[in-house]
Amino acid sequence: QVRLVESGGGLVQAGGSLRLSCAASGRTFSNYATGWFRQAPGKEREFVAAISWITSTIYADSVKGRFTISRDNTKNTVNLQMNSLKPEDTAVYYCAAKKDYVLSYKGEDYDYWGQGTQVTVSS
Repeated sequence: QVRLVESGGGLVQAGGSLRLSCAASGRTFSNYATGWFRQAPGKEREFVAAISWITSTIYADSVKGRFTISRDNTKNTVNLQMNSLKPEDTAVYYCAAKKDYVLSYKGEDYDYWGQGTQVTVSS
């Protein structure tokens, strides 16, 4: 069974930056689309960003221009660089992976999920 472990979350002031990492074990991320989702208190899970095996990327409008997703197949990790953080970015962030290589905005298309890492942005 594949395991995904997120790290890098924490407390940061508005305007600050954090870098989240997702490490995989059990199988490689190579050739499979991966993504980040988040869930804030009282809200449903929402898409943040995704990256394909050919390094095509898609982003939610709310984070476009501020967040950058990347993949390092050598280290078997997917990263999310978050800049210019806002209080509304506060959420638990989840890493997810698909069994195929097609980009998707929809969480239902993803097969593997991490336990999440808390990101809190204070004003």
